[in-house]
Amino acid sequence: MRQRSVFPVVFLVLFSISLIFPALSRADGLIVVEPPMCDPACTEPINLSDQLEVTSHKVDVVIKDQIATTTIDQNFHNPNDWVAEGTYIFPLPDGATVDKFTMIVDGQAVEANILDADQARAVYNEIVQKMRDPALLEYVGNGAIQASIFPIEPGGDRRIQIEYQQVLTAEAGLIRYVYPLNTERFSASPLQDVSVHVSVESREPVRAVYSPSHQIALDRADDYRFAAGWEASGVRPDTDFELIYTVSQDQIGVNLLSYVDPATGEGYFMLLAAPGIATQQEAIAKDVIVVVDTSGSMEGDKIEQARQALIYVLGHLNPQDRFNIVEFSTGVRFYANELQPQSNAVEAAGWAGSLQATGGTDINRALLEGMNFVDPSRPTYVIFLTDGLPTEGETEVGSILKNVDASAPENVRLFAFGVGDDVDTILLDTLVQNHHGASTYVRPGENIEEAVSSFYGKVSTPVLTDVQLSLGDAMIDEIYPQPLPDIFAGTQLVVVGKYRQGGPAMVTLTGNVNGQSNRFVYEDQSLVSAGGDEFLPRLWATRKIGYLLNQIRLNGEQPEWVQAIVDLSVRYGIVTPYTSYLITEDDILTAQGRAAAAEEESAKIAAEPQDSSGGAAVDRASSSGEMAASDSAAPVATNAVVVDEDGTEISVAGAIKLIGNRTFVDQGGVWTETTFDPSVMITIKVQFLSEDYFKLLELRPDLAEAFALGDRVIAIDGGLAFEVTAEEQPAVDFSTL
Repeated sequence: MRQRSVFPVVFLVLFSISLIFPALSRADGLIVVEPPMCDPACTEPINLSDQLEVTSHKVDVVIKDQIATTTIDQNFHNPNDWVAEGTYIFPLPDGATVDKFTMIVDGQAVEANILDADQARAVYNEIVQKMRDPALLEYVGNGAIQASIFPIEPGGDRRIQIEYQQVLTAEAGLIRYVYPLNTERFSASPLQDVSVHVSVESREPVRAVYSPSHQIALDRADDYRFAAGWEASGVRPDTDFELIYTVSQDQIGVNLLSYVDPATGEGYFMLLAAPGIATQQEAIAKDVIVVVDTSGSMEGDKIEQARQALIYVLGHLNPQDRFNIVEFSTGVRFYANELQPQSNAVEAAGWAGSLQATGGTDINRALLEGMNFVDPSRPTYVIFLTDGLPTEGETEVGSILKNVDASAPENVRLFAFGVGDDVDTILLDTLVQNHHGASTYVRPGENIEEAVSSFYGKVSTPVLTDVQLSLGDAMIDEIYPQPLPDIFAGTQLVVVGKYRQGGPAMVTLTGNVNGQSNRFVYEDQSLVSAGGDEFLPRLWATRKIGYLLNQIRLNGEQPEWVQAIVDLSVRYGIVTPYTSYLITEDDILTAQGRAAAAEEESAKIAAEPQDSSGGAAVDRASSSGEMAASDSAAPVATNAVVVDEDGTEISVAGAIKLIGNRTFVDQGGVWTETTFDPSVMITIKVQFLSEDYFKLLELRPDLAEAFALGDRVIAIDGGLAFEVTAEEQPAVDFSTL
């Protein structure tokens, strides 16, 4: 019987990390310790995470004209009752050429060796063999910094500081910085403090700033300087920190990132399009119509916050903008009978401050009256704020949607704010889907003013509307988001999709600027034919799953949608409301098993229609909306709760691991790549740490990161399936590989 998810882990806090298996990983600096019980030789794997704690880890990066100076400050603590002594290893970032290296331990300069990839590999292999812990294999191909560490007394600490420089290259205006932050497997407890701060000065104007790995805070002083940072406490980071920024003299900077899956040959791309931040003078003249709910349920803090949100919008109109306000409850009232110039905003703010909450909720009439103010010749942004269901006038959702569709010109962009849980998510999300906008749900206890002001700060200055994208002769499809949103000053458009063939790609953006069609062409872009950015397929899958979840919510279940969600969830390890239990099913890696799961979920959806309002409905709407618009791939599930056949709840911890574009699930203690189909594939077996094991890794180094997962692994390379076992195996015929 299939196990059911009771509390599916759908959206974890982005970049919140878990420590599951004690070993080493692609990390920043670590100390390899030989405890007393490992002398002269270890017969069992040593749990390195039981040896030392990393209590603090701070990284400060200064990038000036593409020269990056990285300063690292780590503190190691020995919680044991024995003296810890060992070797400090800092695996260098892939491709990094380190210059001007210094290392200080407890205030004293120490001598350290910089190892090339071959020297580092010999060190890694020696430690793996001696400690019977394969995790260092994850570093194969990386150079390293190595130094001896003086004894750390029981309860003692060591502070290690490193500084190094590297030159960052620019590819078609795109500059990339990577810091290997993955400390998942060598700290005995969560880090008390961890932070990365990057400050950048550039000779050319900076356009997009993007991190595929972490949710960064961004401070942009001007077009030539910015600072980005991430910090957390009580976590074990397991994701390298990556920052990408683009430079361009163009009004709208454009760059392509791409990747080709070696297993399928499918191409995935990301387009970053960003104007400068100082372009208010070139902003498109727009109209803003605020439709605000003043029904009785808004009484108290909600109406006060709504007033302040409205005042914020009025205070941040551009000089060429026009506006009006439609307030509604049982009836409808306007600030003015026609659109007003920005010069009247101060007077309108006084009017907004007098709004009171009373009466019912006539959503249909309010939206239709708002649409009456739309000038089809100008971009128009309708901000719709409500905390309830339609209770007056037309209350049938289908009729309201038809009425709005019939009255709204094509130039309308509708943005909805659902306040609290008593809102109709189907109504709001369908409205914004039909009119090129987005929904924001302000949960009980959250501040309406903060949500609206944050949103309006991003969309207050449009520079290109009605955006269309072409990549020249490249055949592209399955693009998300679709339709493309407008481009605003100080923000960036992130588009992901698939392509069929690599090569030169002439990027063309078309759209409208103040009623005139405009065209931006970028001829120096290309799509890779092999390799590329491994995070792209998973980001694309995240957005597609979010899109499909929205379609099911708004339009009802269709078997092909559910099947696509199941297939993507398994392939990329993305947990959804329908598939969080799938990681426990033995046959889920077979096409037959996934088809059966999809059929069962389709039947469940059809048999159990979901409410469109209430806390659960808002949770679903928020979660799927966040996935559909996410600029980062969905986080890996660190826990899932399932129910076995007798109804007992079981916590499944750390059941999914990611290595680049590859996903592994724990199936009966074997880390199994999700592209492995046991119904049609036969594995080539090799014994853990045998001579053939290391010879295979030398012949096929791409297996190293997969083998680093443990002593029982099934991984795919070059279309062949390789299985690591604890049992002795016949000699591998390497002539066939």
